[in-house]
Amino acid sequence: MPKLTRRALILGAAAAAPLAARAQSWPSGIIRLIAPFPPGGSVDAIARLAQAGLQQRLGATIIVENRPGSSGSIGAAAVAKAAPDGHTWLFVFDTHAVNPTLIPNLPFDSNKDLDPVLLIGTAPNVLATHPSRPYKTIGDVVEAAKAKPNSITYATVGAGSLGHLTMVLLSKQAGVQLVHVPYRGGGPAMNDAIAGHVDLIIGSSALVNQQVQAGLLRPIVQTGLKRQGSLAEVPTANESGFPGFESNAWWGVFAPAGTPKTITDRFRSELVAALKDERIAKQLTETQQVDLRLGGPEELRKFFEDQVRIWGAVVRENNIRGDT
Repeated sequence: MPKLTRRALILGAAAAAPLAARAQSWPSGIIRLIAPFPPGGSVDAIARLAQAGLQQRLGATIIVENRPGSSGSIGAAAVAKAAPDGHTWLFVFDTHAVNPTLIPNLPFDSNKDLDPVLLIGTAPNVLATHPSRPYKTIGDVVEAAKAKPNSITYATVGAGSLGHLTMVLLSKQAGVQLVHVPYRGGGPAMNDAIAGHVDLIIGSSALVNQQVQAGLLRPIVQTGLKRQGSLAEVPTANESGFPGFESNAWWGVFAPAGTPKTITDRFRSELVAALKDERIAKQLTETQQVDLRLGGPEELRKFFEDQVRIWGAVVRENNIRGDT
């Protein structure tokens, strides 16, 4: 092992000094929460629910900045290239674990360029339809699709999203062909579903449930292994002829790689406190049916790696492309 010289020690200390100073003075400016999808979707909603509490707890101006495009990878790339000073944070959706397989030449490496901060929670996906459509069960959809292949449309938050991959698997197991209509996020997809421009929409319960409760959409099936809270009357895919089928949306937070641990620790602590606020927690768990996990960096890292492995295989085996 090479001997450390006095000069090497001095240089190492000098390099560490700016990081230490940065951590001690943080926050020292506007903090940006990057939501890599348009307004109206679940990522944007969760970031905005946390915004006020974070602002109060950190004593800093917090803004939510929407950077949509390419299944969330444009916003993620912007954070990956941002200064690791604690003033830029990335709120991600389940697409974050699909993109490494889905998008060729992704302009960042999540494992190298982003540090995991918090696994916010998970939720089942829900397949729903406009009330004017005749479908009451997944069996109705399958029957209609077998009678007229490639005639039933379904909206998702984007090509290669977990909703898209879920429908690919369900269609494959059922032996039917549906027409995928990808959008640039949950907001635009939901607008068209409510307007009846598509037959079906699949999205997280956080996206779909409020419209279901308002009577604007009729739920058909959910993809958790167990029925969820206010969706207790909606059968699971597991109960509907797809044994063992499970697909859960998830949300997490990442920081630019190299962000000082003292900063990420404090940010995570204050974010958890903001999300545990009684009003916010109720909105997330009851209205949006999110199972709050609030797991730290190592839990998020392992969860993310598992999701990359599981859904990356689905992308490869079904030759899914990000622009389809």
